[in-house]
Amino acid sequence: MHQETITELAAGLRRGDFTSTELTRRYLARIERLEPRLNSYISVDAEGALAAADRADARLRRGEAGPLTGIPIAHKDIFCTQGLRTSCGSRMLDGFIAPYDATVVERLAGAGTPVLGKTNMDEFAMGSSNETSFYGPVKNPWDERRVPGGSSGGSAAAVAAGLCAAATGTDTGGSIRQPASFCGVTGIKPTYGRVSRYGMIAYGSSLDQGGVIARTAQDCALILQAMAGFDPKDSTSVERPVPDYPAGLDTDLAGLRIGVPEEWLGAGLDPGVEAVVTAALSRFESLGARVERIRLPHSPLCIAGYYVVAMSEASSNLARYDGVRFGHRCEDPADLPDLYRRSRAEGFGAEVKRRIMIGTYALSAGYYDAYYLKAQKLRRLIAEDFRAAFERVDVILGPVAPTPAFPLGAKTDDPVQMYLSDIYTLSLNLAGLPGLSVPAGFSAGLPVGLQLIGNYWEEGRLLAIAHQWQRATDWHRAVPPKG
Repeated sequence: MHQETITELAAGLRRGDFTSTELTRRYLARIERLEPRLNSYISVDAEGALAAADRADARLRRGEAGPLTGIPIAHKDIFCTQGLRTSCGSRMLDGFIAPYDATVVERLAGAGTPVLGKTNMDEFAMGSSNETSFYGPVKNPWDERRVPGGSSGGSAAAVAAGLCAAATGTDTGGSIRQPASFCGVTGIKPTYGRVSRYGMIAYGSSLDQGGVIARTAQDCALILQAMAGFDPKDSTSVERPVPDYPAGLDTDLAGLRIGVPEEWLGAGLDPGVEAVVTAALSRFESLGARVERIRLPHSPLCIAGYYVVAMSEASSNLARYDGVRFGHRCEDPADLPDLYRRSRAEGFGAEVKRRIMIGTYALSAGYYDAYYLKAQKLRRLIAEDFRAAFERVDVILGPVAPTPAFPLGAKTDDPVQMYLSDIYTLSLNLAGLPGLSVPAGFSAGLPVGLQLIGNYWEEGRLLAIAHQWQRATDWHRAVPPKG
């Protein structure tokens, strides 16, 4: 059962082939067996999951079940969950028990999904490899010597290993799409404002967006349908109708105009990854799509622009963790300055401290115009590049990351090389566009994802294209060798 899609599991629940309680116990047993190797969960809530499964079974018996009733999922440990630890992968919040549910958590609970637990992540979502977590690195199920990607690496690894049917994630600069690519699963980052950020602990407020990781585009459509929509508790939430994503999956690819950025192919791209992208383009053409080269001239500058914006916003957002109101507090502070200094020094890891310091510098008097303001101007130029491209094409296609999953520890001593792992994903967050990663092949035995980028509010189109791709291929059916 753990290798079946949400659609297949839901059909089995409705037929009575098994109960939600039986399904939840199956996932919990796998978590108990595999977690010591993978470390994809920070917290497991067996009691809460089984209680929710029991309620779901009652709904199924009464004939009141929805499409997600009884489907066990997991939440990235950045979403607040009432009564359950929400740590953000940091010592700073190791003992924090949220007094309320994030809107995403609340909506999925209302859909009848038992929550198996909270998945591991890079500390405060700052990382591209899931190695900065206070709870240790997550291992890639395809090769446990390699990273699963970050920061939603725990969610991607858990889905790939069959430790949940789907998992929520967040994407600030590629943190859903990159781990989905590295772990051979499907992940979507919606348009900024489509999914509520209420109860989602902030890293870069103008960039963060919640999304979902699952086996297939159809599964993602079902979860996103329940998550998305306006939330008056979130000032960045957009009051806009949510399309019926599952109903819109059956679309014809004939005549679809696919743009391929010239800047994303060639130098810097692993030959195996480029071969997967090239083969995918040929396959799309055989399905009736038209492929043309486009330009995104400012995209090579996205690394510099993104990290100035993201680190500046991180400096502001993380200022609240001071050892006074909540979070880690040092022992026996000598005075208030000592309380601040030691609490933050002990509570934050090296990467978080690096980003706070760089962000504080960029926002400081005398440097704001030179760095932060200039990065915001670049952000506008990147958005204009996409606007011009979408006047010619319907969707943009390219790689998710320059390489497949890299070895654990390979880039931890070189932050710049780590940041370059996100060179193809960052520009979407700066522009606020939706993006999706779909399994498309292998390089040296490791999964490679294909990135699809849509215009604003076109998550439905991306899901439909990915669904048609998965009807024509079976890359999404591949499972890790020890699965």
